[in-house]
Amino acid sequence: MSSRSHTMDDGMRMRIRRHDWNQTPLGPPGQWPPALRTAVDMMLHSAFPMFVAWGPDLIFLYNDAYVPLLGQKHGRALGERFRDLWAEVWKEMVPLIDRALSGKPVYFEDMPMTVTRRGFPERATFTFSHAPLIGDDGQVAGLFCTVIDTTRRVASERRAAFELTVSDALRPLASSEEVIATASALLGGELHADRVVYAEMDGETGRFSMPRWWARDGRQWTRRAFSLDEFGPAVGAALRAGDVIRVHDTARDVRTMGYRSAYVADGIASMLVVPLVKSGRFTACLGIDCLHPRHWSEDDVQLARDVAERTWAAAETARAQAALRAERDRSRNIFDTIAEGFAVFDADWNIVEMNAEGLRLCRVTAEEAIGRSHWEVFPHTADMELGRMYRDVMRTRVASAAIYSHPFPDGQRIWTEVRAYPMPDGSIASFFRDITDRKLAEEKLVEADRRKDEFLAMLAHELRNPLAPISAAAELLGIGTLDAARVRRSSTIIGRQVRHMTRLVDDLLDVSRVTRGLITLERAQVGMRGVVQEAVEQVRPAIEARRQKLSVHLPPSWATVEGDKARLVQVVANVLGNATKYTPETCAIDLRAEVRGDTLVISVRDEGIGMEAELTERVFDLFAQAARSSDRSQGGLGLGLALVRNLVELQGGAVACSSPGLGKGSTFVITLPLSARAAPEAAPAAPASAPAQAPRPLKLLVVDDNVDAAETLGLLLAAHGHEVVVEHEPLMALDRARGSVPDVCLLDIGLPGIDGRELARRLRAQPETASSVLVAVTGYGQRQDREQAFAAGFQHHLVKPVDVEALLRLLDGVQAAPQGAVK
Repeated sequence: MSSRSHTMDDGMRMRIRRHDWNQTPLGPPGQWPPALRTAVDMMLHSAFPMFVAWGPDLIFLYNDAYVPLLGQKHGRALGERFRDLWAEVWKEMVPLIDRALSGKPVYFEDMPMTVTRRGFPERATFTFSHAPLIGDDGQVAGLFCTVIDTTRRVASERRAAFELTVSDALRPLASSEEVIATASALLGGELHADRVVYAEMDGETGRFSMPRWWARDGRQWTRRAFSLDEFGPAVGAALRAGDVIRVHDTARDVRTMGYRSAYVADGIASMLVVPLVKSGRFTACLGIDCLHPRHWSEDDVQLARDVAERTWAAAETARAQAALRAERDRSRNIFDTIAEGFAVFDADWNIVEMNAEGLRLCRVTAEEAIGRSHWEVFPHTADMELGRMYRDVMRTRVASAAIYSHPFPDGQRIWTEVRAYPMPDGSIASFFRDITDRKLAEEKLVEADRRKDEFLAMLAHELRNPLAPISAAAELLGIGTLDAARVRRSSTIIGRQVRHMTRLVDDLLDVSRVTRGLITLERAQVGMRGVVQEAVEQVRPAIEARRQKLSVHLPPSWATVEGDKARLVQVVANVLGNATKYTPETCAIDLRAEVRGDTLVISVRDEGIGMEAELTERVFDLFAQAARSSDRSQGGLGLGLALVRNLVELQGGAVACSSPGLGKGSTFVITLPLSARAAPEAAPAAPASAPAQAPRPLKLLVVDDNVDAAETLGLLLAAHGHEVVVEHEPLMALDRARGSVPDVCLLDIGLPGIDGRELARRLRAQPETASSVLVAVTGYGQRQDREQAFAAGFQHHLVKPVDVEALLRLLDGVQAAPQGAVK
């Protein structure tokens, strides 16, 4: 591992050095494979929570940022097997780990899990990326993983959405029992509880009654009323004092152990109780319980508090409104008890009555409001939707509602929901309540949508460039008159660009990179001549469409840079594409890549629209394009040059822009440090010459449940003159093989129903295919995978993606064998 030291990773680096690795399958660090040492070094230098799991047992190593995710597991985690360390979630992780070990990257956002890391099971969510680690033998040897604990964020988003759901569900309800039943059912479902009870105190008897309750299994509760002391004096005393009661296990909690009979009779193994104290009086409580012990988190407590308050307020409002409808009683004593503002305007708009909550919400005193015109006390509402709604109700005598916002002198802005009802005597009764919390929650959701849209816009922008050469090559192939050389060239272009797009998609799916402005770059020796050529290839269709004149000066073949090839291509293509976009048709663009000392300088000079000096200083800022083209007529999202700067700086370089002025073109200059080991690129190996004449076409059976993979491989083999049968279900393939009698069977291992190894055994067992050559084509490439394949009857084992040249050589060998010989 590297000897470099960073403050943030000194802790785990030292622990790893001091750990007795001789007791683990990894052995002493000095004997670790270079691939493992490199992966551990990269992990320790990362600011993100990361771990490496290596070898058949997936031995666990991690960095300092990962320590908080482990909790109490930290003391024993280093060197543990993955499955032992995270035993509680191992079954959930196995399919994802198997996918990564088969060579396929895995990304999962906000995956819910129940983990035990602080002495109790807790619900948590994680966003993670599992990438296969390739060993020195070229096979997958472990996992390289980034993990973000998103529990807090997800809980916050869920809570905001849940609050909206509760508000929307309770708003139309007119019955207090409906309010209680609806709120209880919503809370029980959200907290995965077994029962929710809303109990109200009888002021005369001091006992609690339960008008409605919710149970997950619909079970009835024998109690209709109860006293708090039946569940223990400590519980009763705490609730009377206004304290929330959290009991994780009634059998072990000292407050409940002595009263087990009451809890057992009611099936309460754990409970959370929120008291409601109003005007200094204990009036109600909301209880949530489960049939089994569980840990109640702070988020659970806060959510229960919120629902309890909303339930109480909505139930009180429903009762007050029912009393208003039934008796038309305007007594202040009644409406002062409700949790909403209430006011009455007479036919001349004078405020006849306003309750205490209404005065508080409006920030006025009774003397300032009662007896005065509504329009005099609240003149700002005259031309607002609220004022228009009031006038409509007065004129049409039809109830209505409105939502309005108003800033108070102290700068606080309050959102209020108002409902107005016409009265028989010509007056209007108005109910209003503060919905600021709900509006803020809605704004949070809107902001989340905006961030999602920005992400999608960036995704589209980064994928657009590779589509141009793919589209052009596809058009050429569609012409149908190309010679074989041009077909091969078009196919090569499409293949290269598809691989480039795949890399971009894998990187873009790293949400933490997008939201935090970070990106993970590969480090390799990259020949810059090829980078420039690929970038030109991406942009050339746009240049030719605008009939622009492009001159290209390539760097020497030995000029190499240590960096990420896909990102370097993206940098050059973005700058060149930017020049194309802002350069008029038929004008010239000059692209030069030159070695100056130990630096490679790439310059793109155009005869385009140019820019003012002020813009050259911020042209690489996000969305700076808007200032260059106010009508957005050139299209684009203004992200390209911002990405260029970030990517160049991450690879140790710099980028600059200059322009003589508007209409005089622009010059962009990228400087990158040359690799100390710069050397000419190795010449590509000459393609193997095809045999003069194939002895005979082979009958091939391809079996893979990945339809695209199977069909593509079938088309490729058919193009080489073989007779190909493709199947996706193993049992159907077995039947098909009896009739077609294939010379060679190419079988995927991970098949549905029966796997590829069992299919191979059955093919060997039936006379028609007993002598067929069986080839395993699979993503599982470790030594034990090969041994299991050979034991099942396979003669050959190929790892995906298949090396086509190797496969064709294998088939050539089968063709060369005498027909009818044992294969």
